[in-house]
Amino acid sequence: MTDKAKTVDQAVKQMTARKGKYLTFSMAGEEYGIGILKIKEIIGMMPVTTVPQTPDFVKGVINLRGKVIPVIDLRLRFGMEEKTYNERTCIIVVEIEGSNGTVLIGIVVDSVSEVLNIQAEDIEDTPTFGTRVDTTYIMGMAKMDGDIKILLDIDKVLNDQEIEALEQAA
Repeated sequence: MTDKAKTVDQAVKQMTARKGKYLTFSMAGEEYGIGILKIKEIIGMMPVTTVPQTPDFVKGVINLRGKVIPVIDLRLRFGMEEKTYNERTCIIVVEIEGSNGTVLIGIVVDSVSEVLNIQAEDIEDTPTFGTRVDTTYIMGMAKMDGDIKILLDIDKVLNDQEIEALEQAA
């Protein structure tokens, strides 16, 4: 197989891997999506116990049916303005891959929208914003009904050190 054929083959595999069902949600007026297989459950806002000496985006931990789960505010993780939580604010419990296996974390979002079945041909690669902008956590951009949904690779939203710190906090 030639180098060009290998590159094309890898591109086709990547496109196929990105297609599927995504839970979409909004933050700061933008729409995002996470692969449905990463979602464990969606819960309304509940009391969060703060943990001292954690980064600002770490809200604390919750007790979900006897399991302690760390919670991060995705707005703050992405450097957005903090927003007062309301009745539409919710926590999406996701399973992420850390260096020590899978970890459950809660991510606070403004509101959950819907589950969409996104085809490979509707997903474009992440545009290049320059060397100073880290977009490794963006899997692609889905073009849906004239809008764009930013598809997140939830495993890359936090780095290994941040995941370890969350595990210790819980």
